[in-house]
Amino acid sequence: MLTMNKSDWAIHLLLMVGLGGALVSSSVLATATLVTALCGLLYIKRHTLAATDWDKPKELRLMHFAFWFFVLVSLIAWVFESFTYEGGKNLGTAARFILFWPLVVAFTKSQLSARSVFIALALVPAAAIAMVAYTVLTQDVSLAALRAGRFGGGINAISFGNVALLGSVLTLLGAGYFFSCRNSSAGALLIIVGLGGLYVANLSETRSNLIALPLLLLLFMPLVKPKLRTVIVLVAVVFTSVFAFSSGRAIAALGTLAQQGGVDTNMHIRFELWALAWQLFVDNPLVGAGLGGFTEAARHAASSGEVSAVIASCCTGHPHNDLLNLAATRGTPGAFSWAFILFIPMVLFGKQMFNPHRPSAYLAIAGTMVSTGYLMFGLTEAAFDRSLLLTFYLLAISSLAAALYHELGQSYTRQRRVRVSATVITKNEEDHIAACLQSARLVADEIIVLDSGSSDRTVEIARQYADIVEVTDWPGFGVQKQRALEKASGDWVLSIDADERITPALAREINHRLAAPDADAYKLPWAVTIYGARLDFGRSGRAPLRLFRREGVRFSDALVHERILIPAGRTIKTLRGRLTHYTHRNFGHSLEKSAKYAWLGAQEKRRQGQKTRTMLYPAFRGWLTFAHVYLLRFGFLDGAVGYLTAVTYAQVTFNKYAGLWTLSAEKRKTNDS
Repeated sequence: MLTMNKSDWAIHLLLMVGLGGALVSSSVLATATLVTALCGLLYIKRHTLAATDWDKPKELRLMHFAFWFFVLVSLIAWVFESFTYEGGKNLGTAARFILFWPLVVAFTKSQLSARSVFIALALVPAAAIAMVAYTVLTQDVSLAALRAGRFGGGINAISFGNVALLGSVLTLLGAGYFFSCRNSSAGALLIIVGLGGLYVANLSETRSNLIALPLLLLLFMPLVKPKLRTVIVLVAVVFTSVFAFSSGRAIAALGTLAQQGGVDTNMHIRFELWALAWQLFVDNPLVGAGLGGFTEAARHAASSGEVSAVIASCCTGHPHNDLLNLAATRGTPGAFSWAFILFIPMVLFGKQMFNPHRPSAYLAIAGTMVSTGYLMFGLTEAAFDRSLLLTFYLLAISSLAAALYHELGQSYTRQRRVRVSATVITKNEEDHIAACLQSARLVADEIIVLDSGSSDRTVEIARQYADIVEVTDWPGFGVQKQRALEKASGDWVLSIDADERITPALAREINHRLAAPDADAYKLPWAVTIYGARLDFGRSGRAPLRLFRREGVRFSDALVHERILIPAGRTIKTLRGRLTHYTHRNFGHSLEKSAKYAWLGAQEKRRQGQKTRTMLYPAFRGWLTFAHVYLLRFGFLDGAVGYLTAVTYAQVTFNKYAGLWTLSAEKRKTNDS
């Protein structure tokens, strides 16, 4: 456990300055973000978190991939357009995303909590309110005059309105968090600030806010009981209606639509820009037209009369749509970068929105709100092309993510109330068995070891840690694990292999969950450790079923890759903690084990009546396994070891089906004779 010191409080202060000062000056936001990232780089250099045995969440690594992929795609596009000046400016904006990981490290080291994040977010609408008050008092203007001029506080009105709206809704969410903590004074204050911020956001006359607001409000639903969710819908409708009917621009647009049967000038210009961006993507689908390509194309189209001439003076910077902008300037990889930067955080935050731990749930909803808000803003604005909006997204997502996974780590406090039996089957596992059983004891009242004739010290070592140790024959994985299960007396059973370990973090989570189980069985995500590296992706993307309520459960009788057969109707959930899997001692052991499993797999498939008539099928399945492990499961993020692991599993798959082909060929030859 880290302890808070002055440098940690300084990180919290920098977050407050960055978010609170975003609408005052984009330079304040950028400076605070940069200084925080520099602190994170210092912590990385000093291995500060590594010294505390920080269990680096793979979710944060996946978000990190989304941010640096965005930068990498932008860099490639700039290279292909021959390093133009216009493209260089756009790259400078996008390059800020590379600071995500240093920011996460800084916020994690400072033990950023839900309380600190929501206080910092409340400073966004507070600053917006202060700016309106200052303008009214010093310039002697009315609020109506501010609305007519589209109040932007000295910056772009669209950026101001988007950030003010998002900050205000997040502040209302923060009010709910403080009420859940029984801090009514703070909750009431945040409600006032949040509602005031919504009013100021509406002064900007930003029409994209009308699209984002109802969705942001609907994200409050996970916090209330199902019977009350209709109230959330009504609130979303009322607030959006008030926004729409108090907006002169929105009313004017509706009037144009009703009277002329078409859109107003601003939307017509956007349609032209979208069509131009789409054509650029169609013409350059691989790498796009370059970071400055849209600007050049828009100027040329305006001067040649292909689009409205007014575009040359107002709208050549971007096509006012994030997806089209990234696709036009960076090609298909740009479209993927847009999807990654929005949907990876959205999905990872979304998984925790119904977490019973309230601080974690509120932070998860906040993170989902940020990504959802930017998705909606990006429909009519290139949010990731504006430095203020891009930097705000970077700082908000990194702080919310770090705080979320910090709070999750602190949430496992209860002790289990059920009896747990751990079962392990072994053969020649003297290098692993002691550490395996010691880790199992963190969650198990009873440990059962069934050995199938080890010739080393496995049995002797096991008797020092296990309650029951027996030596039997070897009938196959499924039958042997079923034998061990039948000896278990606990209400719940943890079935692990000798080369697996229950980490302390996973043990806390298991004990916490089993204090009041919310499922009948749990999957434990693997963290394969091989060749000195822990893999977070690829093969580690799997989460095998390992923990279950004993009654009515049995193992299949498969020779290899046995399954735990859970009775119908029972619920299965996946835990967050990692089950460390020391799958291979060295490369030689990898080859030996892979060959064994491939041949057993071939025999099992033959026993099930499967066959293959052509060697093309094993090759196809091998390539499919490689693509699945290395690409779809992001195995490339695990570096060289991730590549080697993907190739190894592809080889196992090929050998398994090649073995099945040989067995099928032998069967055909026997039948022919």
